[in-house]
Amino acid sequence: MTGAVSVLTPGLASANEFQPQIEQLLANKIKPWLSDPVIISAVKAQNAEHDGLEQGRIDDLDQQWRDEAETGSGPLIDAVTGNDLSAFLSTKKTELDGVVSEMFVMDNIGLNVGQSDITSDYWQGDEAKWQQTYPVGPDAVFIDEVEFDDSAEAFLSQASLTLVDPETGVAIGAITIGINVEKLF
Repeated sequence: MTGAVSVLTPGLASANEFQPQIEQLLANKIKPWLSDPVIISAVKAQNAEHDGLEQGRIDDLDQQWRDEAETGSGPLIDAVTGNDLSAFLSTKKTELDGVVSEMFVMDNIGLNVGQSDITSDYWQGDEAKWQQTYPVGPDAVFIDEVEFDDSAEAFLSQASLTLVDPETGVAIGAITIGINVEKLF
């Protein structure tokens, strides 16, 4: 691990250093299940439910989530973390044996649909992980910089991909995967 830490000197770490390994992980371990019906049906259902949702309501939901996140529970968090998609993502995270620190799926406006772990906020639409994927189109992949995460005590990057309806080829949402780059070696 000492070699990995020397490569990951704060200020020098960038997504480009680990991009080949992250892309390989995405191609071999993530992309094969992104069209699973559990994902596609959950995202499409939430897109329909939130059709026409105004920014003020999005902000209210995001604030509700942040308030609930402080205690780790509440009606909104419980609804999302208790759904089939969240169970699916938690299973996939476990199968990846420490390489993945978190996974969450967003709808077509950037709201969480399902997740392996509670996120700090509900709306990702104002962040690059969503802005550089869903609005860009079906083939978009965004790999963020590597940063040291104090809570995980590890160097992490996030990779985000557009989710695509396999029947139409149309972008319907996005997924973000937190990756422990130290486990890629």
